[in-house]
Amino acid sequence: METPTPMLELERRVVAHLEVIYPGSDNLALSRRLVNTLELDGVVAPRSQENKWDQSDAVVITYGNSIVRKNERPLQTLRAFLDKHLATSFNSVHILPFFPYSSDDGFAVINYLQVNDALGEWQDIEAIARDFRLMSDLVINHASSRSQWFENFKQGVDPGRDYFVTVEPGTDVSEVVRPRSSPLLSKVETTDGERLVWCTFGPDQVDLDFANPQVLWEFVNIMARYLDAGVRILRLDAVAFLWKQAGTACIHLQQTHEIIKLLRDLAEAKCPDAVIITETNVPVRDNLTYFGNANEAHAIYNFSLPPLLIHTLLSGDCRYLKTWMMSMPPAQQGTFYLNFIASHDGVGLRPAEGLLEQAELEALLETLKQFGGYISMRSDASGTPRPYEANISLWSALAGTIEHGPDALQFERFVCAHVIMLALEGIPAIYFHSLFGTPNDTAAVELSDRYRSINRHVWDADQLESELGDDGHRTSMVFTEMLRLLQIRRQQPAFHPNAVQFTMHMGLSIFAFWRQSVDRRQSIFCLSNITCLPQTIDLAEVNLIDTQQWTDLITGTPLASVRGQVVLQPYQTLWLSNMDGGVTRHDKVAT
Repeated sequence: METPTPMLELERRVVAHLEVIYPGSDNLALSRRLVNTLELDGVVAPRSQENKWDQSDAVVITYGNSIVRKNERPLQTLRAFLDKHLATSFNSVHILPFFPYSSDDGFAVINYLQVNDALGEWQDIEAIARDFRLMSDLVINHASSRSQWFENFKQGVDPGRDYFVTVEPGTDVSEVVRPRSSPLLSKVETTDGERLVWCTFGPDQVDLDFANPQVLWEFVNIMARYLDAGVRILRLDAVAFLWKQAGTACIHLQQTHEIIKLLRDLAEAKCPDAVIITETNVPVRDNLTYFGNANEAHAIYNFSLPPLLIHTLLSGDCRYLKTWMMSMPPAQQGTFYLNFIASHDGVGLRPAEGLLEQAELEALLETLKQFGGYISMRSDASGTPRPYEANISLWSALAGTIEHGPDALQFERFVCAHVIMLALEGIPAIYFHSLFGTPNDTAAVELSDRYRSINRHVWDADQLESELGDDGHRTSMVFTEMLRLLQIRRQQPAFHPNAVQFTMHMGLSIFAFWRQSVDRRQSIFCLSNITCLPQTIDLAEVNLIDTQQWTDLITGTPLASVRGQVVLQPYQTLWLSNMDGGVTRHDKVAT
């Protein structure tokens, strides 16, 4: 029997996806139209489950204008900073939505195929993509109420006339899961009279109707344009809410999962090194479903990590973080976790549901408010307000502890958070402002009247360079240590995103886990004091092999003995490895 060509195999898979999404439709014709949109010229790479990443991978998350200089396009300023300071530490950059928009700092897209004039041009995006693996948002759930599509919807003309979700008055939407407290339905005047449009995230972000195959085609076309521009990581924003079906929660529906699988197949057919990441800020069990059977998202965000790790360091108790980590399955071959502890958004609280006890959550939120943060709310099915996210910069969030408030150990606590995150199974993603310890921008909140602005500071490039040049300045100290840790990490085979991870039990004051390289040659024991007091570790509990030399990779210091005790200072971490990993040795540590 003749083996089907990769093109025929792609067509077969696309049709199979479409049969789930649009049963009974002419899905062969739609499949061919979608595939033709990719302009493959008959060349399709065979499917592969091989990993496209290793321990050298790290992502920096930034807005196109997180750093600006007068009389210079922000994307050019950003590129210059990336090339000068970050090229040897990060190989990937996530530029948050760089399109014309009407609100939500880019996530209410007016035109998906245009670069925001205030940031630059497509050639600026393409220039960054030549030097870094570029991640771009595919803002797929909704479009701006000021987009041409929505204007056409109101006028009853194409394209856009039937691109948005509408419902009849009196429709029961009580079961719909909401990430916001704003009304779900918004009244809009059209040439056909008043219509109720679906707005999951607010009236300026109108949900697109993927029950219309033309909407799916539009986004395949958009995706193809991004891939042509050099984008290699596609972040599907708010994708969990994509499909609407009366009488359901309208989240995590089967059609949504099938669309993601379809987009992955199409993206990989055009660019074999393309990666799909789903942005699903939901409880952990739901989040894990977006891996599918290693045939859906290549990566999912580890959304539970930020609230649990921050709670751990503020409480000095790692029980909840440890319990969660023990429950996390290893990522299958061809998939990975994207680890982060800060982003352009706040600290998501839904991913902590079922993981933190209510009293612990309330104590955490009260402490974050004491440190200058805000709490954003959502509405549950009964209309009751619930905490949705904490809005605060990571530097300010780690200003002190729940018990004692602000203290003098902010730098140590901040570094500890990143040392833990960098060692975990997965690929680290670090927010631009975390590289400098940027504090709360309360002036931006007052100016915008939006809580999320607190963590979206815009740096003046010359001021930032000045602070980086001052060795004694907090900005320089944080930046230097962050890049040093990244350089160490990328040399360790045991920190491969899919290397073995095992949670250790060393009490509530020491968060500990073990990583082992795929070839089993390197082991790294990651031991962190997550309290504000010195802690003593009995090395016998670590169970180091006494015929090997063990070195702390962070300091380059070898252990004098695998027996005895070691004292960890507040928030100190050891990365104990049986390989030097390219670090410089120092005098032996007495034990």
